[in-house]
Amino acid sequence: MRFDIISVLPELLEGPFSHSILKRAQQKGLLDVHLHGLRDFGLGKHKQVDDYAFGGGAGMVMKPEPIAACIDQLLEQRQYDEI
Repeated sequence: MRFDIISVLPELLEGPFSHSILKRAQQKGLLDVHLHGLRDFGLGKHKQVDDYAFGGGAGMVMKPEPIAACIDQLLEQRQYDEI
């Protein structure tokens, strides 16, 4: 089973997937995990992936363009069972 995980900080997820049950599943070929860095698809000079919330307020909102670009590249690289 293959999992493609898109994250702003994929290096933080490397640890959990390299230990315990998940590690054993990968070694047996039951699990295939691929981490993809969203900043690789970010916009502008600073590879921005988020923006201020419309209407003000606290927090940030993810931009859809980097996410769509990453998903498009994944769809070009391999065939998925269902979309």
